[in-house]
Amino acid sequence: MEAETRYAKSGELRIAYQVHGDGPIDLVFAPGYLSHLEQNQWWPDYAAFFARMASFSRLIVFDRRGTGLSDRILALGSFEELMDDIGAVMDSAGSERAALFGGAEGGPMCALFAATFPERTSALVLGASYARRGWAPDYPWGLDAETQQRILDGYEERWGRPGFGARSIAPSLADDDRFQAWYAQAQRFSGTPASARAWFRVTMEIDVREVLPAIRVPTLVIHRSGDRVIPVESGRYLAEHIPDAKYVEVPGHDHFPFVGDIDALVDEVEEFLTGSRRPREPDRVLATVLFTDIVGSTERAAELGDRRWTELLAEHHRVVRTELDRHRGRVIRVEGDGTLSTFDGPARAVRCAAAVRRALAPLGVDIRAGLHTGEIELAETGVEGIAVHIGARVASLAAPGEVLTSSTVKDLVVGSEIAFADRGTHTLKGVPGEWQLYAVENGVTSA
Repeated sequence: MEAETRYAKSGELRIAYQVHGDGPIDLVFAPGYLSHLEQNQWWPDYAAFFARMASFSRLIVFDRRGTGLSDRILALGSFEELMDDIGAVMDSAGSERAALFGGAEGGPMCALFAATFPERTSALVLGASYARRGWAPDYPWGLDAETQQRILDGYEERWGRPGFGARSIAPSLADDDRFQAWYAQAQRFSGTPASARAWFRVTMEIDVREVLPAIRVPTLVIHRSGDRVIPVESGRYLAEHIPDAKYVEVPGHDHFPFVGDIDALVDEVEEFLTGSRRPREPDRVLATVLFTDIVGSTERAAELGDRRWTELLAEHHRVVRTELDRHRGRVIRVEGDGTLSTFDGPARAVRCAAAVRRALAPLGVDIRAGLHTGEIELAETGVEGIAVHIGARVASLAAPGEVLTSSTVKDLVVGSEIAFADRGTHTLKGVPGEWQLYAVENGVTSA
């Protein structure tokens, strides 16, 4: 989902923000320190998280001062000035009143704003957040001095390197090399080791416990039970001390809201803010699966080098997302240079594959694609079932630059004016029987 990056003036600083969607309520999302508005969405699940919230709101997201695309400073200012950034972004975005969603250290900032400006705050959501970060006798789950120093040393020595912090902040993806690479890059895009240390020191001084009883707007506190970064006790404390707050605890160990079961979190936010949530999808549906991957990716990566290859992959992902949006497709996962998507119509899937092939050609990127239509099982991790397996096998047989389909797809698009070339019968590994496969001819219409 593409959005224009704009700038709000807060004092002498410029604060970068974006607006997504045009829903009936304004929702301001204040993330933790790690944020760069444009790089965020290079990780497909982060983009999906934004798209999901923008489906029921006019979502306003911003990079806090000193981070991402906002003005870079080491003197991060007082907490009052950080709170002022919210008002500046709302003013610039034309929002008189909004719900606030604060994640991690964005939570105390939103809580302070809600208590100070209730007339501008329609509701407050605190996700994986806290009232205080450091240890105190009456706050024993906070970080003690030894742990704080260990984290500061880590920022100095390992900031921006693959593996730093991933096992704590996103344990479900700790062994995913693609996430490791994106997360290390996200750290570098968010700030330097020095600015990260400066911001961490600021968070250690945060203590808004005395503010909590003054919050008089509807409040939702949501926390994953096994969060390894912000203990669940922090969320429970918020809910116990904010008048009439609703507390929801969901399973999971990931800290990032865009990792793990995104829907479990956003469903609660949507219902709290709108009064309803979208109905759950059925477990099994008929769909067309599309697999794509870049031809000769290993050789191309070696030729281009890491930085240029990463940029090319990001452009590939952008093209795929754009065409999926145009053809009503849904990205399920991105694995390095490969993608898996689903469609509710086979003709749209074929045209999408052809459009991706055409759009990438000027970049010197050649793909192969495979499609099959069948019943799929919807699971928390994506989609499963024999139809997915068949689609993957069809893709593995596609030649460079070829969009290859099963006979099922070909038979279902009769009358669509899509032309096919017979590629004969094949045995698909792990799939019973023989399968007739067809290649989509290059002149396929994009209508």
